[in-house]
Amino acid sequence: MADVVVVGGGPAGRAAASACSDAGLAVTLVDPAPRSGWASTFGSWADELPPDVAALSTVMDRVHLHGTSSHVWRRPYAVLDNTALWKHLWRADVTEVTGRAVAAEHGPTGSTLILKDGRRLAAGVVVDATGPARALSGGRPAHPPAQQTAVGWIVDSATAEAFCGPGEGVFMDWRSAPRTRGGWPTFLYAVRVGPDQVLLEETSLARRPALPLALLRRRLAGRLADAGIDPESRLGEERVRFPVDDPLPRPGRVVPFGAAAGFVHPASGFSVARALRRAPWLAAALSGGLAGVTPGPATAARAGWQVLWPPDVLAAHVLRQRSLRALLSLPPELVPEFFEAFFTLPEAHRIEFLSGEGTSAGTARAMSALFARVPWSVRRRIVLGGMSFGHPAAKHGLGGS
Repeated sequence: MADVVVVGGGPAGRAAASACSDAGLAVTLVDPAPRSGWASTFGSWADELPPDVAALSTVMDRVHLHGTSSHVWRRPYAVLDNTALWKHLWRADVTEVTGRAVAAEHGPTGSTLILKDGRRLAAGVVVDATGPARALSGGRPAHPPAQQTAVGWIVDSATAEAFCGPGEGVFMDWRSAPRTRGGWPTFLYAVRVGPDQVLLEETSLARRPALPLALLRRRLAGRLADAGIDPESRLGEERVRFPVDDPLPRPGRVVPFGAAAGFVHPASGFSVARALRRAPWLAAALSGGLAGVTPGPATAARAGWQVLWPPDVLAAHVLRQRSLRALLSLPPELVPEFFEAFFTLPEAHRIEFLSGEGTSAGTARAMSALFARVPWSVRRRIVLGGMSFGHPAAKHGLGGS
């Protein structure tokens, strides 16, 4: 019997498996294709990555921001090298099982993971790292989620110089794509994905219902054409769609981790850096729970949840979800003004709010400073949106082109 079975072979699952292995636990990793690579581009502020992971990344010295005017943030921004990260997290003593987990049964001495083909794997603790699917943590919520969607084209560095030069990227540029006619605003995100390539991406930060990928592709094509970039020069395309406001799963015998545990930041979509940082904490909690004074699988699972969501981090998460509700309530023309105010906040407030590990007090200070800085028209919407209950749908339409 394995001490820990990790379900899901993405960055969060691999991080959990490697950390548990390093802590001396017997680990099995289950995934439909455990040796496949990761196609998505993962970005993070460099100072939020573990140092050994930051060293494997492409780092930009500064990023550009634009709400209603231009700004430069001299905070290093990193894009992970997926191949190097996979190799970094691989452990020879982690048993890999190819399969799809569908359920878990629990008893006083451990759990049994049930695979779709009928196989059963014994474990002390099961970790669910299946991302938004949350295969073993209650599945998808019943309500339609707010989703981040994006379409990006990879071009060579010389082609991308119209948007960002050497050593720099674009975090958010809310200027409308040319020939955009109404609808929910989107922004340009541009990052270096290697020494000679740049990802140029048209992004909808969060919307319910989500903006269609076809609309984002048209806006991106118009933006690049206006800069003299031929769509045929693209080297590849990336498509993004994931929820940003899922409720946290209930604590139980399965320990959710990564996006399955609600790590996705509603203001940025980031989750991988937090998973990489929290993985050793999770491993220590599970190891201590399995071998502590009152050892047992239930103790270990409870300890795992508590180290991922201590009360103050949970309180900060609730505040950020309220800010997302306020953002979703804004009419399209006020969104760039909202972010213009955010971009002009003192750096400490920006860092605190964008961090997945920020304190509730720091998050509240940042939100208060932002509220004081936005125009009155935005304040009114923030109050109404932030105090609303339920899951409001977009009231201003997808519209436009």
